[in-house]
Amino acid sequence: MQTEETVVNERVATDLTTHDFWYDLPEERIAQTPTEPRDHSRLMVLNRATQTVEHRHFYEIIDYLRPADMLVVNSSKVIPARLIGVSAKSGAPEELLLLKELAGGEWETLVRPGKRAKVGATFVFGDCLTAEVVEVKEDGNRVVRFGYDKTRFRSFYEVLDAVGNMPLPPYIKEKLADKNRYQTVYAKEEGSAAAPTAGLHFTPELLDAIRKKGVGYGEVTLHVGLGTFRPVKVDKVEEHLMHAEHFSITSEVCEEINRRRAAGGRIISVGTTTCRVLESVSDESGKVHPMSGNTRIFIYPGYHFKAIDALITNFHLPESTLLMLVSALAGKDFIMDAYAEAVRENYRFFSFGDAMFIE
Repeated sequence: MQTEETVVNERVATDLTTHDFWYDLPEERIAQTPTEPRDHSRLMVLNRATQTVEHRHFYEIIDYLRPADMLVVNSSKVIPARLIGVSAKSGAPEELLLLKELAGGEWETLVRPGKRAKVGATFVFGDCLTAEVVEVKEDGNRVVRFGYDKTRFRSFYEVLDAVGNMPLPPYIKEKLADKNRYQTVYAKEEGSAAAPTAGLHFTPELLDAIRKKGVGYGEVTLHVGLGTFRPVKVDKVEEHLMHAEHFSITSEVCEEINRRRAAGGRIISVGTTTCRVLESVSDESGKVHPMSGNTRIFIYPGYHFKAIDALITNFHLPESTLLMLVSALAGKDFIMDAYAEAVRENYRFFSFGDAMFIE
């Protein structure tokens, strides 16, 4: 397996502007709570060949899957990355958001308010965790070193489970009753600051039924960063710089993907994060290769997809890189028309919202 390579795709010249991906969304269409059960969310099916739209429920996704196909999911696990505490010096409230683990166990964080977070400042979270600021980065993020009682906790992640909160996106105002509802049922490797939300619709029972149909199943890992929620601030789409996210894919998963595709099956990506992994590790022929590293791949209209044939995804924010990605796959006009129809049909949007299947 290749290691620690940073994948950046070639930019495609385009006349598209960021504002071309704007759409009006009433605030009440932003889902504040997850659907129960998970697979009872709605499903909009976009057929690229016929340019048609169907309205179904997510548990009916199995009707659109063929035995030769393969589902690929992102099994990254969201960590309780939001820490609410106080300044050790003044007792004033302070909030840390974990962004990325660094060498030596230090973390890059977003600190609010930042004015007290100078080098040497210490913060306390509950009765079991402290954080010392060791560096202030150019973009204002802080690198911190955590301290905790290693006789009481086996790992830093165990401390996070005790004192941390799920880092829900800023557009979700409701308190989450069950933090496991912001995890996929197959989440394994801890490291994400946001959930790969396309996978939130699956239940163990639905996955079992899909496997029994003969559909393949494989997992990749991409740790989702908060860059997912950062707005695109440039006017020309191709000038946007993507944030780097760590990913890995094993040789076993690659072999099964390549085998299924060679036999005529479709590779169906569950989520844009999975899509970014597969497109990052694909060669021009569409074969995928085992790799671990970071990707800055930016997919927008004009991009040529090599690794995936279909995509399960949620409804994304206006002017976001994720909306640009799905527009690259299905065509911008088809996607924007589908989004307008979703608004008219009262679909629920964003992380806890409904799903779309682009085939």
